[in-house]
Amino acid sequence: MKLFKYLIQKDKSLESLYIQLLKSGTSIGANISEAQSAPSKKDFSNKLLISLKEGRETDYWLTVFYKTNIISQLEFESLFKDCDELERLLTSSIKTVKGD
Repeated sequence: MKLFKYLIQKDKSLESLYIQLLKSGTSIGANISEAQSAPSKKDFSNKLLISLKEGRETDYWLTVFYKTNIISQLEFESLFKDCDELERLLTSSIKTVKGD
């Protein structure tokens, strides 16, 4: 959300793209929260999988913004690292639930 606020102040003309990043980024946590009250392991796993997909979409938008010089290398590396760490945790959790 902080990145969205920063970017929108920087260049409002790209708001529709920034919203995509905001939606995918916040959806990660929302789906993890939903997973915590899932009625079954399968539903739990599916919610985590949705979070993982949203994380990958967030990676995509961060990469686009970096490669088009909307965010700096330092900003990109920091945010991408955080997102990658979340994706690794989600992947591990999904494998554990599925018994892989």
